[in-house]
Amino acid sequence: MGQKRRKGPLYLQIKEALKDRILHGVYPLGKNIPSEPQLEKEFGVSKITVRNAVKELVQEGYVEKASGRGTTVISNTSGSRLSKGKRFTQWLVDEGHRLEKKMLRVDQVRLPVTHPLAQAGRSDCLRCQRLYLLDGQPYIHYTHDVSLHLQGEALVELQQNMTSLYRFLNEYGLRLDEFRDEFSVDIAPEEVLQAMKLEQKDAMLMKRTRFASDEQGELVEYSIGYYNTQLKPYVVSYEESGA
Repeated sequence: MGQKRRKGPLYLQIKEALKDRILHGVYPLGKNIPSEPQLEKEFGVSKITVRNAVKELVQEGYVEKASGRGTTVISNTSGSRLSKGKRFTQWLVDEGHRLEKKMLRVDQVRLPVTHPLAQAGRSDCLRCQRLYLLDGQPYIHYTHDVSLHLQGEALVELQQNMTSLYRFLNEYGLRLDEFRDEFSVDIAPEEVLQAMKLEQKDAMLMKRTRFASDEQGELVEYSIGYYNTQLKPYVVSYEESGA
């Protein structure tokens, strides 16, 4: 049986989509987001829905509205609990880059017995394959295996509407509490090379493997990301510590 998604009001869903674009530099700092009529047309919603979404962004400090000047991005920093330091994507945006996320495919797949989620007791998982574009060029390919069972319309909706993976998991009641990342260099699979428009001679890529557990310590997500570091190096930024 599939797990039930806990959808919020439509204006909050649109707010999250707009915030995701701000955090990834699609709407740069100091620039205006699209006008309300443009957003109404894009999302197919009413004027009041768009206004409520923008109002939320104003209250959270991401944008400000000024008569005659539109709605301007004034902050592109998230209070994410994933890291005490600056997130890599935030570092890229601060450098003036634009990051876009493209959903490649979503499937419900059977797991081999050697898969980490299978060893944690799952027989199948939701697999999301996504591509990050850096200034329009393929940069990161992610394969996320998640402890969810979805089918039919739920899969179609996910393909069309997911922005943030971790926000999406939270909507299904999967709250992530602990992360472990492992970094290595490996030969990327052929499907990854095709998605990233790389040739076989460029197949040796930086690989990040993530294990994410919920508040009970159970493995919820297992993901693999391949980075084209020839396009841009991977950077880890730390805050100063008194230790």
